[in-house]
Amino acid sequence: MTADFWAIFDVGDAEPGDRAVSVAHRQAAAFAAKWKARYPSAVACVTDDLASLTVHLQLPAEHWRRIRHSNFIERTFGETRRRVKVISRLPGENSCLSLVWAVLDRASRGWRGLTMTPKALRLLQDLRRQLLHPPIAQEENTEAVTAAA
Repeated sequence: MTADFWAIFDVGDAEPGDRAVSVAHRQAAAFAAKWKARYPSAVACVTDDLASLTVHLQLPAEHWRRIRHSNFIERTFGETRRRVKVISRLPGENSCLSLVWAVLDRASRGWRGLTMTPKALRLLQDLRRQLLHPPIAQEENTEAVTAAA
């Protein structure tokens, strides 16, 4: 079962982003079909929180193996909590995202086992832009233009 679980995250040569996540979701469905009858609680644990388990597939592929483990993530969360205590509160979502981004940016300089290639840096910048300025749905955009006219 353990080998099948880790196989969920082996997405082969899929590009980081939505394609890699969709491959992982298909492999998770196969995992669930195979093991649900024997281990229903374990399978439910995986399938109920699959989005959180595959979020690392949005990041550069060369980082996947290193960042999918919780120690690496928990250290970053601890540093973010430490900085928020100093501020005491954040005025909005953008300020929170900016703080988290700054913590990750500073921490990434000291990470061992990660290589920041130009392609990886571009992908991270694109992800940051998507978080700060999510694309407007076509319908909402059309309604806004119509209302303005």
